[in-house]
Formats: sequence, structure tokens, C-alpha cells
Amino acid sequence: MVRWRSGTVTAVRRQWHGAVELDVTQSDGTEVRALAYPALVGTPRPGDRVLLNVGALVMGLGTGGYALVVALPDRLPADPPTPGESRDGGHLVKARYTPLQPIVLGADEEASPYREVLADADDLAGLPVVTADLHSALPAIVAGIRADAPDVRIAYVMTDGGALPAWFSRTLDGLRDELVGTVTVGQAFGGDLEATNVYSGLLAARHALGAEVAVVTQGPGNLGTGTRWGFSGVAVGEAVNAVAALGGRPIGSLRISDADPRVRHRGVSHHSLTAYGRVALARADLVVPDGLPPELATVVDAALAPLAARHRVVRVDVAGLDAALRSTAVPLSTMGRGLDADHAYFLAAAAAGRHAAALRAGSPAGGITAD
Repeated sequence: MVRWRSGTVTAVRRQWHGAVELDVTQSDGTEVRALAYPALVGTPRPGDRVLLNVGALVMGLGTGGYALVVALPDRLPADPPTPGESRDGGHLVKARYTPLQPIVLGADEEASPYREVLADADDLAGLPVVTADLHSALPAIVAGIRADAPDVRIAYVMTDGGALPAWFSRTLDGLRDELVGTVTVGQAFGGDLEATNVYSGLLAARHALGAEVAVVTQGPGNLGTGTRWGFSGVAVGEAVNAVAALGGRPIGSLRISDADPRVRHRGVSHHSLTAYGRVALARADLVVPDGLPPELATVVDAALAPLAARHRVVRVDVAGLDAALRSTAVPLSTMGRGLDADHAYFLAAAAAGRHAAALRAGSPAGGITAD
């Protein structure tokens, strides 16, 4: 279950919002790269003894390239300023009943400054919301939005299918100036606002953060077993249903690729086909970028044909999107592939962002057509 190790911090490598990367010498003398979340365990310093969970590191998981700091046993952080028996600082428990469960203030709790505006909030009022499978789509979607609407207010709603701490994401750290805020929902935590579920998270994005466009994806990482239903991205379809139930406008960012070596992810990934084709019961705009290579375009059209009865397939002009993607605030990478190695993937995400910007403006922009 947990592979425990102990060690000593030898250096602080770098830090970003909510996270510190360390060099640690384990008790057996081997060196590992470790990650600590100061809000949970305190801020490690060289010389500190640390307890580590090295399970994901040992297994070589894609997002598990770290030993994770569980505690600084000789220098525990002070208690939060709010007494533990009070709910004034929030009573939402996340990562529940795990040893490091944090207690946070929900955006709609009694002690929240947003309680009044969220107490009876029930409508997104047509808010365009882009849903995507992978966290790596987020910066490309934002680039597509910004290409046509540089001043629009964008909020990110982070679901709990991947990393639970928002602090893990260096991508999100690099996008802080591009977003009005992040809402972490479900078991995810560490956003600017905390919410119980994707419904209250969307309402918080709209009414507390004042978002004019929102993006919903899981945090970094993706849990999958290689089967039709065994992957965390099925939550994309549930997000579509939530957006529609609250009166928003769901926009599906499709996972399109001609570079992924796995057959199940080539063309339109089976993740998108299952999530939008089976799980999403509400109608969404599924965005296809114009200008895909002819062979890939043929495969994509064939894959989406069965979904056209339920959803609206929208084709979006991609003029200028390549330049927008090349000027993103953070490096683009999905499954280790950058923009040029998997251009169709990022272009599809940016096209979904462009469509969201067009809907926010009140009508589809020129060059956008629907099947």
C-alpha cells in the first residue's frame, strides 16, 4: 500500500505556488527527488529529517517522479490559527480519512465571504464551459480563448480524477496570471476556492470569481486501466451533464491525436468517445479543428458520426491558433509530447477555447460551422 522511507533534506531545488522540490538523502544513502506541500507538512529546510512515501516513484508512474514528503517529524508545523473545534475556518474535509486530510473553507460555507451570493445560486446563465479529459489540455484551451478574447475572465474548475493537490501542477502555477482563480472540487484541494462537487464548483466560478468562461479538467495525471470504462476521464461526461443542469453551455474539447502510439487513443481517443458518447446525457458542442491532416480528418469524422445525433459537432477555423499555442505562458506537453510532436491534440484544445470565446461574445465567430 505505502512504501515508507526516511531521509534528510540536502537541498531545496526549486519551489512554486504551494510546493517545494527537494533533494533528499535516504537512510540507505541513495538520493531521491522529493516534493513537499508546505500547507500540509510545513516548509522543509536542509538538514530536516523527513518521512517519505516512495510508492509512485518506485513504480515509475508518469506523474509520480517524486518521493512525497509525509511529515517533518522533528519540526512539526504549528496548528492553524483557527481552533480545531471551530468551523469558522471551514469544515470541508478533503482526501477524507487519509492521514493527511486537510480541512478547508468551502466557498459556500457560512464563514465564507461568498456565502450570501452562493447560498441560493442555481444558474450559470449561459456560461460557456470547456470540458477536457487531460490536465495538459488546460493551457491550450486558455491560449485558444485568449487568441480572440484577451481580456476575458477565465476560471479553472479542477476535478479529482488526477492529482488531488492543485499545488502539484506547475502548469497551473504558470497560468496564475491568466486565470481569475481555480476552484478545486470533490476530493481535490488547494485551489483559490474550495467546493464540495463540480456543481457547486461551477457556481463558485461563475458567481464568486465572476468567470465569463470556465474550463473543467482533472488535475495532473490520469488513472486508466486500458479498458473501455476504466479511466478517470469518464468524469468529462459527468461535467457536461452538470454544466447543462445549471444552465451553462457545455463545450467538449476532444482528445485528438495522430501521434499517440496507443491505438485506442489515435484519431479520437476512446476516452472522448466514451465520455461524450455514453456518459454525457446532455447536448454539448464537440469542437473539431479545421485543417487537420486529411487522413486524420477522415478518421475523426468517422469516429464522431455516431455522436452527431446527441451532440452538435462544431468545426472551428484555426487561423492564428498555432501562433497562440507557441506563445503560451507555460510549456505544452502531453504524455511527454510537445506541441510539434502532437500538434493535433493541442490544436483541438485551442479550437475548443476559441469556440468558448465566440459563445461568450454572443455568437459563433467567423469560420465556425456546425454539422
